[in-house]
Amino acid sequence: MTEYPTSQEGPQPVASGGGTDEAGHGKAPIAAAEAVRTHAQGPGAEPGGGPAGLPRPRGVASADLPAGTDPGRDLAVSRDGGARARDTGAARNAAADGAQGLPARDTAAGPAGAPDRSGPGSPHPAGGDRHGGGSGIPAGGGAGDTAARREGDRLRFVGAATRRIARGIDLDEIVLGLCRATVPTFSDAILVYLRDPLPVGDERPLGPVVLRLRRTDRLRPIDDLTDAASGGATGAGLDLAGAAGATGELDFSQLPLVGPQGDLPAAELCEIRSGGALAEVLRGVRPVFGSSAAAKAALPELLGSEHPLPRGNRAVLAPLRGRRRVIGAAVFLRSPERPAFEQNDLLVAAQLATHTALGIDKAVLYGREAYIADELQRTMLPDSLPQPTGVRLASRYLPAAETARVGGDWYDAIPLPGSRVALVVGDVMGHSMTSAAIMGQLRTTAQTLAQLDLPPAEVLHHLDEQAQRLGSDRMATCLYAVYDPVSHRITIANAGHPPPVLLHLGGRAEVLRVPPGAPIGVGGVDFEAVELDAPAGATLLLYTDGLVESRLRDVWTGIEQLRERLATTAQLTGLDHPPPLEALCDDVLDMLGPGDRDDDIALLAARFDGIAPSDVAYWFLDPEETAPGRARRFARRALTRWGLEELQDSLELLVSEVVTNAVRYAERPVTLRLLRTDVLRCEVGDDSPQLPRQRRARDTDEGGRGLFLVNRMARRWGATRLSSGKVVWFELSLPAADERR
Repeated sequence: MTEYPTSQEGPQPVASGGGTDEAGHGKAPIAAAEAVRTHAQGPGAEPGGGPAGLPRPRGVASADLPAGTDPGRDLAVSRDGGARARDTGAARNAAADGAQGLPARDTAAGPAGAPDRSGPGSPHPAGGDRHGGGSGIPAGGGAGDTAARREGDRLRFVGAATRRIARGIDLDEIVLGLCRATVPTFSDAILVYLRDPLPVGDERPLGPVVLRLRRTDRLRPIDDLTDAASGGATGAGLDLAGAAGATGELDFSQLPLVGPQGDLPAAELCEIRSGGALAEVLRGVRPVFGSSAAAKAALPELLGSEHPLPRGNRAVLAPLRGRRRVIGAAVFLRSPERPAFEQNDLLVAAQLATHTALGIDKAVLYGREAYIADELQRTMLPDSLPQPTGVRLASRYLPAAETARVGGDWYDAIPLPGSRVALVVGDVMGHSMTSAAIMGQLRTTAQTLAQLDLPPAEVLHHLDEQAQRLGSDRMATCLYAVYDPVSHRITIANAGHPPPVLLHLGGRAEVLRVPPGAPIGVGGVDFEAVELDAPAGATLLLYTDGLVESRLRDVWTGIEQLRERLATTAQLTGLDHPPPLEALCDDVLDMLGPGDRDDDIALLAARFDGIAPSDVAYWFLDPEETAPGRARRFARRALTRWGLEELQDSLELLVSEVVTNAVRYAERPVTLRLLRTDVLRCEVGDDSPQLPRQRRARDTDEGGRGLFLVNRMARRWGATRLSSGKVVWFELSLPAADERR
């Protein structure tokens, strides 16, 4: 995608004497074209062209610039034709050199209407020196001194340009740095083509190599600026008819550097033909003049057959070679009014191309690493949260910064037998790929332990052992809670994590008093669990320390601010209505101010709806032959009480099959529980750890069809192993009338 540099849309009208805009930038005076082209330099004036490496837009001399104008800022335009003031690195370096006592750089000023537009290292145009002499050599010096100064200018320009390019870490920033550093100091226009797609590392292209126009930039003639400001006819567009010189040579304003959205032709895509002229030039790596035989055949292939080219050595084609292969090409162009490129300019182009290509290589590799980090972090966190019975969940995750997208914070919600749910939030020490990998292992371990229905303190104990097996320096904090919607209770165990905050329905927010415990990975520490009330309508907020701790505040100050923020949010929504979970999470994150993002943040909010006692039926059945019949009778009575007689036949059949299978292996009483929520859920528990498996019975088998019927008739079903046995459950959809209730 082609990028357009942001800039001013055009020069603003000012008095003929010039001035500065609101930002302090010099503005070119709006005057007649002849007045703009006049050189008004005296013996003590600055040279018209500035340092040898700093060209000036056509028709502008130093005497024409307003007072206070920075000679290192040139008027240029992007592909949309807007004018902008641009800092050139070489000008800034030249000013710094003068302040440090370095030799002043000299540039001869040409006659009126023909200002100096030489690039770094280009020869001075004939017509006199800065003091008005006709020798072209500054007074008091010789040709050797001038050559040395110009060589110094070239080196300073290359240094400034490479620093400008090296500042970018993003692909577009690097390409923009190349364009801004070279236009107009080194060339009047530039086109940058890059491979599409760009190869990463040792990747080899599978199809043909295609170059895409990534960016263009060019210098706009001052005539167009003055005409546009004075309302001339050519203000809306370039006057191409008068842009050619006396010899009919193409002016740089005619070069089609506006890309696919412009009016002039420019090749957006170029497929490199194997064995073609462009392939040979790119394979040679070194920059070549546009007048060379190889470039004459390669440039039309790259830019398009309709693309006009300047004559002579006013075009340079520079391949962009990264660490392993050519990744693109840059084309530098100069106008006829400016001296052509010299042999030394090929060395400059080679330096710019090399630094740009290496920077692009690094940017592509960095982008791949960032993508891998993002994918790793995304896969380590749950894609979506479950919606278990009796609780609603919402979550947020924020990385520490764009440059540190990977962290060790995680959250999870794990459905448990008996309609319970485990809520987990943890924080592994560090912000690296290693921290994310350890976080993924601990999260997987916690999920496995949760499915065993271990108490929260036991889960943390096993996590502590797992962290020690991963390494002696693997430290993490974790908070593990189990919510039971039937009993409206929650059991919490903590391992060095910030305490949760409970927001009651009436708007009161409290920090739960949970034993802090030691972090996971310390070893040899017992964890203590507490059981607390979880009233319906209350909201539990679990979070990591990145939300409440930063360089500007300690953790307890942040926790108090969080508690106050939750209470304020609840009062805004009303005391009888809890705030929406998603909006509550966003509002909590809004409390973060500048400087509060020192760590990544994981946030898990749980709204306790619970299950009313009237929607629960529970029985104990002795493991005997009459148990299935008793289970059918209990189920029939519960359905009658709930007005769900339509489900009677299906429920009795499935309950009879599951209870029969439990009685066959159980030694202690079997439990039967029915839950009415958005579905009808049946749970049968026994003390046998062997999980039932569905199999296909043969025609001659008398049994083995119970789970087949459950699988065909139930909405969902499953079996979970517990520390004291197992639970087999299934769900039936409620009738439509009851779903509307």
